[in-house]
Amino acid sequence: MNPVHAQGRRAFVSQSDTFIEEVTEEVRRDKFYAFLKKYGWIGIVAVVALVGGAAYNEYSKSQDRAQAEAAGDAITVALGLDTPEARAEALAEVPVEGDARVVAAMLRAGELHAAGDVKGALTVLAPLMADDMLAPVYRDLAVLKSAMIGAGEIPPEDRVKQLAAIASPGAPYRLLAEEQIAAAQVEMGEVEAAIEGYRAISQDVGASNALRRRAAQMIVALGADPAE
Repeated sequence: MNPVHAQGRRAFVSQSDTFIEEVTEEVRRDKFYAFLKKYGWIGIVAVVALVGGAAYNEYSKSQDRAQAEAAGDAITVALGLDTPEARAEALAEVPVEGDARVVAAMLRAGELHAAGDVKGALTVLAPLMADDMLAPVYRDLAVLKSAMIGAGEIPPEDRVKQLAAIASPGAPYRLLAEEQIAAAQVEMGEVEAAIEGYRAISQDVGASNALRRRAAQMIVALGADPAE
């Protein structure tokens, strides 16, 4: 082949390749823009949702924090009143939700008990005791507090049944529940069972020094030897 013709052919092929590449690139660009025009809104929505979600999350946290602070302030003001009756009434009006609601109810029950309104205190605690959705640490505390407050209102047999449910191994108030069960057994005349209960508490490594001391004192008061 003539060298000139060969060189011209190579130049033509090179130009053709360049042209094809440019056309291909243009086609790709057109397809890309068409894709953006058709589906680009999805990305925009995703970005807006992401940014909006983060903003809402921060707003929600801010709102929760403000509500918690307001509830804490209201409870503090209520507890600063002069009489248990006034404190109980103020606690009933505190706008609280979630855990703060439970805390306010517990405090209100205590104030009603201090004011001599045992039935009122038990009425406040009853919904907490029956709430299966409530965390065990709160529900069990309501049961324990009800048994202690209602010692003069609730028969000892019924108190033992209530407390048995929160005296199982691993329960948050097991030892305190066992102490109250022993006290109820004394009321029922089951002295030996009560002594055994107090002795078990006095020897339990998980019991506080104060609780062990109380248990030992009750054993002595019932006429037995704590060391047996």
